[in-house]
Amino acid sequence: MINKMTLKKDLKEKRELVNITLDRFLPRKDEYPKEVHKAIRHSLFAGGKRLRPFLCIRAYSLFSENIERVRNVAAAIELLHTYTLIHDDLPEIDDDDFRRGRKACHIMYGTDIALLAGDALLVSAFELLSHAPLEDELKQQMIREMAIECGDRGLIAGQMMDILCENKDVNEKMLSFIHKNKTGKLINMAIRFGCLASGATKSDIKRMNEYGTRLGLAFQIVDDLLDIEGDEATLGKTIGKDVKVKKATYPSIYGIDKSHEMAKKLIDEATILLNHYGERAEVLLMLTDYMLTRQF
Repeated sequence: MINKMTLKKDLKEKRELVNITLDRFLPRKDEYPKEVHKAIRHSLFAGGKRLRPFLCIRAYSLFSENIERVRNVAAAIELLHTYTLIHDDLPEIDDDDFRRGRKACHIMYGTDIALLAGDALLVSAFELLSHAPLEDELKQQMIREMAIECGDRGLIAGQMMDILCENKDVNEKMLSFIHKNKTGKLINMAIRFGCLASGATKSDIKRMNEYGTRLGLAFQIVDDLLDIEGDEATLGKTIGKDVKVKKATYPSIYGIDKSHEMAKKLIDEATILLNHYGERAEVLLMLTDYMLTRQF
């Protein structure tokens, strides 16, 4: 069985691959207009784990070996993710001063430039995806799905309800809606896009979609728990904010112990789905198990 050092090495290798792809694609920080390009690079190269691109590449690798087909897809997903972080940190939404261990984009460059930097990353994600060495029909499908998953029927819908439900009593159904859309869909999309790029069968895509759904929800539950139990220096962001503004979270509705149990059950189910692929899924299995004890 693969060990943790092997997982750490693989995460680092895939992160470097994605960073090289992003660095080559994006304008330099001294390119006109400098302010927005500096803001983009400040947030994008702040040392993120690149979890979503990693999941995309590793899902792809279950069914195909030539990762050149998927590197632009994975990098585009990171552009999307960083756009959401910049906008989430704005005073009008979560009002966070730190992200990934450094000052948030709006603290460094102002809310106006941060807003534009996030916008630029969003549209750049579609541009980078369009350059992927994939069949035109497949790229069109991904672009369409990306727009739906990240729009007002997906990610933005989850963020909207997250804002509206602050300081309110929220039922289990609404909590599930918020986190399925706000967090889960982007994680699941990364996995699905990796499968699509690889030419995986419909049954494999269905199985990996079920895996991604469970992993995405478990990730969010652990994220909610880390806001209570986590270390601020390790996380690289402010903790305790969910409780302060009375956000709808799993611990706030189910309690801490029950939330831990729910996360473990989801990870156990995700592991069973991955076991179908045997040794090919060793890295993903290790990462899946690590989700329960992660500190980032």
